[in-house]
Amino acid sequence: MPLRGNYQGSSFFELLQLEQRHLLPDLSAWVESSGETIPHGTTVLAMRFGDGVLVAGDRLATAGHSVASRDVVKVFETDPYSVMAISGAAGPCIEMARVLSVELEHYEKIEGESLELEGKANKLSQMIRANLPAAMQGLAVVPLFAGYDTRRKTGRLWKFDITGGRYEELEFDATGSGGLYARESLKHGWDAQLNRNDAVKVAVAALTAAADEDRATGGVDLERGIYPVIKVCTSEGQTDASEDEIAACYRSILEARAAGGNL
Repeated sequence: MPLRGNYQGSSFFELLQLEQRHLLPDLSAWVESSGETIPHGTTVLAMRFGDGVLVAGDRLATAGHSVASRDVVKVFETDPYSVMAISGAAGPCIEMARVLSVELEHYEKIEGESLELEGKANKLSQMIRANLPAAMQGLAVVPLFAGYDTRRKTGRLWKFDITGGRYEELEFDATGSGGLYARESLKHGWDAQLNRNDAVKVAVAALTAAADEDRATGGVDLERGIYPVIKVCTSEGQTDASEDEIAACYRSILEARAAGGNL
């Protein structure tokens, strides 16, 4: 169906809401099955460090007391300088991450420049607010959003509630079923002047601590070769920590424990 052309703004999400609602992610199937056990994703974290911001997430998704998937991606690049990490109902979370990525690309094409980082966080807040009816039926989306602010020359991160409330964190945060344990670990290892390599180590330690205490958090699985996704945003853009780097960090944690350390 051709666009009617009534909407003159630069928001792809608003355009779909007003003129092409049938192209929006259809949550009705999830809502209808909300009485059943649906996959949920946990645990994700974000932290600032000396050169920018880091976002990480384990790979396990659970359905009730069962493993729904051991290989779910919960951390998504939304544009070259920002990253979204998802927790909550897996299907709506992943759809929202995809729509946000298209939203930011669409805005840049229409306006000729990228949206400022805080504006990107506002866009995500609007999407979460639109999801509130589904959230009230058990399909909550509770993400973390972070990126490198090219205007302020620093990393920034935000957490959200199910109503779309947006709260900037100056140090770190974690959410999901293992979020409490991850935050406790981050309290001990985090420092504002961490370099990139040490920030990765702190993130792996936090996810490992969460996996130790929370059965819904996957942690590092050396046997199956499944590793958390860790993305870093700096002035040079977004990069991924390699699986080899994550595995080396995890082995160092195990060695420290075997030697009587408290990691």
